[in-house]
This record gives sequence, structure tokens and C-alpha cells, in this order.
Amino acid sequence: MWKTLRSVMRFRRFEIDPTARRLARSANIDDLRTIARRRMPRGCFDYIDGAAEDERTLDRNSAAFERLEFRPRILADVGIVDPSTTLLGRRLPIPLVLSPVGFTRVAHSQGELAVARAAERAGIPYSLSTLSTRSIEEVAAASSGPKWFQVYAWRDRGLVKELVDRAKAAHYEAIILTVDTAVLGRRERDVRNGFTLPPALGLDTLIDGALHPGWTLDFLRGGPISFANVVGHGDAAASSADPVTLSDYMSEQFDPSLSWRDIDWLRSIWDGPIVLKGVQRVEDAELAADAGVDAVALSNHGGRQLDSAPAPLELVAPVADRVGDRVEILCDGGVRRGSDIVKAISLGAKACMAGRAYAYALGAGGERGVDLALRWFDEGMRRTMTLAGARSVDECTPDLVRWREG
Repeated sequence: MWKTLRSVMRFRRFEIDPTARRLARSANIDDLRTIARRRMPRGCFDYIDGAAEDERTLDRNSAAFERLEFRPRILADVGIVDPSTTLLGRRLPIPLVLSPVGFTRVAHSQGELAVARAAERAGIPYSLSTLSTRSIEEVAAASSGPKWFQVYAWRDRGLVKELVDRAKAAHYEAIILTVDTAVLGRRERDVRNGFTLPPALGLDTLIDGALHPGWTLDFLRGGPISFANVVGHGDAAASSADPVTLSDYMSEQFDPSLSWRDIDWLRSIWDGPIVLKGVQRVEDAELAADAGVDAVALSNHGGRQLDSAPAPLELVAPVADRVGDRVEILCDGGVRRGSDIVKAISLGAKACMAGRAYAYALGAGGERGVDLALRWFDEGMRRTMTLAGARSVDECTPDLVRWREG
């Protein structure tokens, strides 16, 4: 009997590192989300996880990938698969860009620095948000990998120009102009939690912090937190070191008068690739191509702006049919697996963008969590392409997928 038991028993080595233990219990991005929810104070987690109003758009972004199924090819000689692609002139190991996420240090004290370093190791572009907690220059010093910088066309165009000039000096490769923020969406989880940027302290905040000691200790070790790209720059309000004054100033900067003329203005101050993020209809993708942008990101801001907006995945094929030969197409929203990337590029996207996926990973395990998530995307793409019978991204064609009825 003992010999029989010995033949099937193998004792696991006890892992003393708590981060390694947490990550070892996870198998996908949803698991990392669950871990992050347990580790983070409710307001901070909901800031990352939540969306606008009834969150219909948030749910539909992921549901669209569930409705698209594969039509696998068999006997396709998939001994070697290559998920690499070329995006904006750069060769990438997989068709993935990390989306800009503001105030990332609410997930982990290393914030943007950790994500940029992980992206460099994975060989994929990291997009730094204007509303980041680490500056353009700090991120450039931390990572020599490909980096993009996301901007809003704020009322203070002098400040926007200064940000673009700094990104150029720090060798960022592309500018992402986010165009779906004429006003900020109503994110009702933040309303219920009383969550603001920067976070306002109250008795409930202190209690929540005490209930999440690991997160709290890490947060306190990280030093002062603010909008690092803006503080000390621009006019008197933007130059203020007071985070509340700065937050109020930036909330007033979103410009509902933004128009297609502003693309010409951005081109006048930036000579690299421009990605237009927030395209939500075919006609606007065509206008973007006419305006000379290099890529369009089909995106509804992760469901955080207009609720009941279209799911980006559902726009990929019609946009590709209309302008796929004129601009590169990015699909941003609901991407959680390598199989999701294969689905999007099969419909005509050049690459996908992912934001919440790495934010969950950062909250669950810091930089190592992001490394793990990015490895899953790579492995998931390779596995899916092998099982679906596609040896390269060029073989991920529309006939590889179909929309499931009902």
C-alpha cells in the first residue's frame, strides 16, 4: 500500500514568499481580479473595476468575445506558430499594447514603473496616461522598451504642448489622443464609495486601510502620490503642489469643443505616429483616416464614459472593411485572454489594447503579477493559434471565427 501511495504522491514545497503563493493560486486574469479585490481597499479596487452608470457597456465588452467562436482548421501543420506582428513600424512578439490607466499607484506603490518594466521584458508597448502617478521622465528612466504617451486635448493647450514636447524628448514613440472625454462619465461605484482622485481620507478610509494591511503598508512606503505629469507645469493652478487644487484644475480642463481641427493642431506639434482612441462608429473611423492619423483605437474607455456604447470587438470587421487599408486598427475593451487577441485580429484588428487586465495583475502581485499576466497573453495566443490551425497572424483571417447566434 505504501508503495502505491508513494507512486502517486508528491509533496509541494512550501512557498514562503506571500506574493508567489498568491500568484501560484491563479490561472487567469479573473483569478487575479479576485485576488486584487481581496487585497485592495474597496474604493481603490472599484476605481479600477467599475464603469459608468449601470455598467452595461463594461459587461458587453467582455460578452462580445464570448459571442465570437472559432472555426478551427485541422491538419494545418502547426508545429511552429508565430504570433508576432508589426505595429506602427515596430515588430512586436504579440499584437498587444498596454492601455493607459490613470493613477495606477492605487493598485501598487510601484504603479506605472512596474508596468513599464514588465512591458519592456515582454517586448510590447506601454502607454503612459497623462493622469499617471509617475512622470514621463521617471517612466523613461525605468524602461527602455517601446512607450506611447496618452494625451487629452485640454483647454490649456500650452500645457498639452509641453507634455507632448516632454514625451518627444524622452523618446516616446507614439501619441494617443483620447477623444471620448468631452465630459467625465458618471462612475457610480466611485460616487457610492465617496472615492476621489486623489483619495479623500475619512474614518471609513482608515478602517478600510486597516482591514487591508498589506496594501496599506505598501501604499505608505511609496511616497507622496499626485498627478506627476502635471504638477509643477502649466499655469498657476497646474503648478500647485496641492493635490486637491490640481485635481479640481484638471477636472475643468476637459474640453467639449474638441473637433477634427484639433488633429491638425496635434500634428503641428508632433511628427510621430498618432493613435486616435475612442472611435465608436465606422463613419468616425473613416474621418480619422481622412485626417491622416496612423491608427484608430476602437474603444469606449472600458465602459467608463458613455454607458450603452458599442462593444469595440463588434466594430472591428466593419471598420476594417471601410478603412483597414488606410489606418491600423486597435481593439480596446474586454481583452482578458490570448484567445481574445486572436479573435480580434481575425476580424481585422492589427492589435489589441488591455488596461484592466494588467491593473488587476498589479493589484494582485505587483510587478510579478504583471509579468505573469503578460506571459499568459503570449502563451494563450500561441495555444489558441495552434488549436485553431493558424501558424501566423496572417492566417488569423475572418473565416477562422463566426458570431454565435442567440
